[in-house]
Amino acid sequence: MKKIIKTSLIYSGVILIMTSCFNQRRDFGSDRYSENIGYDFSNPEYGGLTRLSNTVKQETPPGMVYVEGGVFTMGQVEQDVMGGVNNKPKNIHVQSFYIDDSEVSNKEYLIYLDWLAKVFPKNNPKYKHIYTAALPDTTVWRNPLGNDGNLPKTYLRHRAYENYPVVGVSWLQANDYCKWRTDRIAEKKLMEEGILKPLYNNGTVSVEGRNHFDIEVFEANPNLLFGGDKSIYTDYVTQPEEEYAGNDSIINTTPVNSNNKLNINQQSPTPDFRLPTEVEWEYAAKADIENRYYNTIRGRKKYAWRGESTRDEQNKYYTQHANFKQSNGDYSGIAGWSSDYGDITTPVRSFPPNAYGLYDMAGNVAEWVFDVYRPTIDAELNDFNYSRGNIYRKPKLDENGNVIVATFNDIVYDTLPNGKVVPSVLPGQIVKERVTDNDLYLNPNYQKADNRDFANGDRISSRDYAENDENRKRMYNSPILLPPTINEETGKVEYRYDDKTRTTLITDYSRVYKGGSWKDRAYLLDPSQRRYLEEYMSTNYIGFRCVVTKVGEGKEKDRRSPFNISY
Repeated sequence: MKKIIKTSLIYSGVILIMTSCFNQRRDFGSDRYSENIGYDFSNPEYGGLTRLSNTVKQETPPGMVYVEGGVFTMGQVEQDVMGGVNNKPKNIHVQSFYIDDSEVSNKEYLIYLDWLAKVFPKNNPKYKHIYTAALPDTTVWRNPLGNDGNLPKTYLRHRAYENYPVVGVSWLQANDYCKWRTDRIAEKKLMEEGILKPLYNNGTVSVEGRNHFDIEVFEANPNLLFGGDKSIYTDYVTQPEEEYAGNDSIINTTPVNSNNKLNINQQSPTPDFRLPTEVEWEYAAKADIENRYYNTIRGRKKYAWRGESTRDEQNKYYTQHANFKQSNGDYSGIAGWSSDYGDITTPVRSFPPNAYGLYDMAGNVAEWVFDVYRPTIDAELNDFNYSRGNIYRKPKLDENGNVIVATFNDIVYDTLPNGKVVPSVLPGQIVKERVTDNDLYLNPNYQKADNRDFANGDRISSRDYAENDENRKRMYNSPILLPPTINEETGKVEYRYDDKTRTTLITDYSRVYKGGSWKDRAYLLDPSQRRYLEEYMSTNYIGFRCVVTKVGEGKEKDRRSPFNISY
């Protein structure tokens, strides 16, 4: 018996030593270790490839809430009293994402405007259209038969309204804000990590014009930021070691991670802010998670909260769950007994959140989403992360293969159908163009750059599919909208009207907006209701919020619970 035990101990010791040695050779801690080949490629003996970012788990962006994805029933819950037939129920799967817990407020949007005014001074004629293109239309408060209450002057800028949701913002302006927010979050992160110097308190550079941080330029080639000015980077990034003496390049183009130069592979991806898709917004608003029982959803929710009534039964005064128009002429109840705290909009987060912790997903203001409007959502063509409106672009390259960063000379100003002049690209951003037929050759996924009318409005899906685009009858965009022109002699905008009878109000510029608002009745508080407006227009009842896609594993395995758990 003792001999057996002794032999077992010897074998155990040998196995332990072999395992230890093997694990030393097999560096599982390295992110460049190949299990398919058997060694660590970050070792100089095997190529010296640069290690990747140490960041594994994505951090929740500021002001956002995590929403775990899954399958849900999208579409109408109530009877379709409007007869729109544009909202039939269908099952859609959504990936996990982060979403703002409230709408973007006047305070937040004014920070964006003031930043634009600082970087692109309004008194500089080169930039005169950049700031004005971002300004909300404050005249949305005017009414031919109403007193505007001085709201065109006060709503956006008066401190009394700073926490109210911003309105008068078009879909295009909301989209630009998302891009700006992405750049500022990335800029803050790189300054905190010691890669960038404090850009706004730097005696050697001035943040103006093309000299501002853009994450797409940084990821494409850090040498192109600020026109190649290295003084924006810290000494850690720009000071070369002995073998790199005389090399003015900022980015490390060699595979060996033996110097202190910046290597893009080692940077964790920054959150990319954007408008939510229609599917994401409705999924987050319904918050069916509070109706979950194990792996099923019990029933369907009529509103963003549980229950059939708009009144908050938890409140002793039975006030409303949301800010909306309760009946003809009744926007907030009688004096001394207000039912929703406001006759127009109310400050964000004034009402209880839904099961995901999201405020104002019903009432206050409706919200822009990404999608181009079509009366049908074809879940048979795609039932995973459905979204309509994709236009695929690529960076424009110079003769040396480098991305082109816009200067003032590269700015092209577009005139929108309503006469507003907007820049197509800002100085300091990458100039982009649509993908070409050569890029799409034998591509099995998509066959054109502009997919706004894919399978619903394009030539292939029309009755006159054999006709060319000029002669065929269009289901939408009929007739094609003629953009205004600018008279070269007078400099004035000349508007052009339809040369044929318009047969539809739906175009490729029609964007969906979701949720009821302060001036809508309770029927529109249903998150599944769909409405649309042209992307260059704005109202006093539409705002927006941003989302960020969850990177990596989208399920939290340790959050399984039997039922009715909200987080």
